[in-house]
Amino acid sequence: MEYTYKYPRMLVTVDALVLLKDNSNEHKILLIQRKNEPFQGFYALPGGFVEMNETLKDAATRELFEETGLAGVELTQLSAFDSIHRDPRDRNICIAFYGFTTPKNSAIEGGDDAENAEWFSLNKLPPLAFDHTDIIQLARGKLDF
Repeated sequence: MEYTYKYPRMLVTVDALVLLKDNSNEHKILLIQRKNEPFQGFYALPGGFVEMNETLKDAATRELFEETGLAGVELTQLSAFDSIHRDPRDRNICIAFYGFTTPKNSAIEGGDDAENAEWFSLNKLPPLAFDHTDIIQLARGKLDF
């Protein structure tokens, strides 16, 4: 049975905040360079839209792999982000996840709608798309890294 409603629906997305403690003991974060608008060319957390047949965590894991090639990272839900104008495409609620990886599991390559994937020092981040600076700041406060 198909249901229809007269009320508008919000979009649901997920983002994956993946951290790496490299050999110099510095925390790095995985970012992708966006291939498409909005924010084409800007860096962002890997993420995207949730498909109808998957859980939020599965969507975050899938998006992480599709955009960076990175697998084997245990993701944990961090928080929801619902600023009304966080995405210029439409009303969007994002559920962010975080996880940690090791130097052995840190090979990445931009894929899908990511022009590039790179590890960045948390102390030298490029300008970020959407509200991803806010997501990283909240994670830093909660996770103490």
